[in-house]
Amino acid sequence: MTKNRTLIIAEAGVNHSGSLETALALVDAAADAGADIVKFQTFNASSLAGRSARKADYQQRTTDASESQLTMLQRLELPQPAHHTLIAHAKTRGIAFLSTPFDHQSLEFLLSLKLPRIKIGSGDLTNAPLLHAVAKAGATLILSTGMATLGEVEEALGVLAHGYSGSSDAPGVAAFRAAWRDPGARQHLAGKVSLLHCTTEYPCPSVDVNLAAMAAMRAAFGLPVGYSDHTDGFEISLAAVALGADIIEKHLTLDRDAEGPDHAASLEPDDFTRMVAAIRNIEGAIGDGIKTPKDSEVRNIPVARKSVVAARPLQAGEIIGPADITAKRPGSGRSPIEYWSLVGTRTSRPYAEEEPL
Repeated sequence: MTKNRTLIIAEAGVNHSGSLETALALVDAAADAGADIVKFQTFNASSLAGRSARKADYQQRTTDASESQLTMLQRLELPQPAHHTLIAHAKTRGIAFLSTPFDHQSLEFLLSLKLPRIKIGSGDLTNAPLLHAVAKAGATLILSTGMATLGEVEEALGVLAHGYSGSSDAPGVAAFRAAWRDPGARQHLAGKVSLLHCTTEYPCPSVDVNLAAMAAMRAAFGLPVGYSDHTDGFEISLAAVALGADIIEKHLTLDRDAEGPDHAASLEPDDFTRMVAAIRNIEGAIGDGIKTPKDSEVRNIPVARKSVVAARPLQAGEIIGPADITAKRPGSGRSPIEYWSLVGTRTSRPYAEEEPL
């Protein structure tokens, strides 16, 4: 079966550094590169992180190490009015808008915008109240699974199955597990939920990527599975597409050297454009899986293959011995697979050397 078109998400994230002008430029860059979606992050810093929350090691390396995570997030907030501006601009550029909520207030805001889908990041895979709220709202969801075990992904899907099904059972671990075991509740996930495999490190070492986990999740859950790529470069994204990824998410920045937590694990516009073009080429190259000559190679069959020909001049009535015939190009005569069936037969007429039998 021919591979479906890969959904390509340009993760602008917080690479706007709080600037609406930069955010608009990221929308343009994503559209120019050929991405299907440009994605941002929607959060209230004080709802997301407490004052004592420390920054991750990669954030310490790429931002002011002396500031708290809360202070960093306050600088990176995307105000709600900016979303309207970005959505309108994305529409003019022919690219879809997507964002990740990190708290209930932000989720409610994004739901009010009637977006085609919501993205939940890996950090909230275990945040059952947020997942349940997404499902209760009936929103189409892309769920990242970084840092998770297969069992934790199953637990999250149980939460979603309970929410989507409108179950009257009170939310809770027992109810979520029951929903996952119920085929009727679980079927609500189909057409609503896609999973993203990823490794939550920035940049991610290639040895920690584990692309084979995509197939494991696809087999376990029967849902579309993609890949959120935090590695340097984009060759791992290409490998993911070749392995059947339905979605590719990759960070986009205007300047990898800019100060901020995600720039170093992002692609600049030229590289993002090359990645998109390469993905589209790979999609075409995967094909339909039917092993048969393609139109472009049919004309080369007689040129590249061989025919059975006389190895020396043969007289009419001669009995053909093993050394009397051989295989040579062109391949417009008898196939060499008939070599043994010709040995021991008698020629019906004379043959010149190299004449096809």
